[in-house]
Amino acid sequence: MKTLLLICITSIYIFANDIELSGSVISDNEKVITSRNMGFIKDVYVSEGSFVKKGQILYEIDSSSIDSQKQEAILNTKMLENQLSNIQINYNRFKRLYKQDLVPKYDLEQLELNLINTKNMISIAKAKLKEVNFQYNYLKIKAPNDGLIIKKSIKAGEMAMPSSPALILTDLSSLKIKTDISESNLNKIEINQEVNVLIPSINLKTIGKIEAIIPNINAVTHSFILKISFDKKDSRVYPGMYSKLLIKPLN
Repeated sequence: MKTLLLICITSIYIFANDIELSGSVISDNEKVITSRNMGFIKDVYVSEGSFVKKGQILYEIDSSSIDSQKQEAILNTKMLENQLSNIQINYNRFKRLYKQDLVPKYDLEQLELNLINTKNMISIAKAKLKEVNFQYNYLKIKAPNDGLIIKKSIKAGEMAMPSSPALILTDLSSLKIKTDISESNLNKIEINQEVNVLIPSINLKTIGKIEAIIPNINAVTHSFILKISFDKKDSRVYPGMYSKLLIKPLN
């Protein structure tokens, strides 16, 4: 009887020394989706809670603004090309006249300089047209990776502003558990240490490990942040889920 009592007391003592923490599931790869171009939103193809694949179109911006820039660039290029054609004709004529000593060399050199400058301007205009055409690639905003849309801040018909958050995409393949641990317990843990993980809402019991120990920006709390990776097995785990953690302290 005394032996059994001693075993129970010892077990209770060991369990009491375990570090019990609570945490939340987070994604270690959460992206804020924005557009590079300003313009009216033509269509939004996802909603909050939508699962998306890498490369899938999330929303599309109307092309009217770029269409006008393209027409202007095309017109400018054609005008310069027509101008070059006329200069080339004059240059060839002056070249023949110069050989006959009927025009001064200065006039020929001026036409030659004008010819070179116009060719350079055409190269710049064509580069501008190429740049405008490339902007069409940014009108269809695509998912950078597989994930879940957890926030949508845009609607069709609204104005998309560069760098203004439109969607938040969270990667469900990069889930971690984030928790706080007191400074007094830091000497009882280490990187790669095993952690018993329980997510009560889905009754998931699994093993995790400490991946990072990060100083808390709030110095008043005297606590540190732990990031814990874990095996979610075949369970559907989402950011925000509550978790319980049990860490056996180092000897």
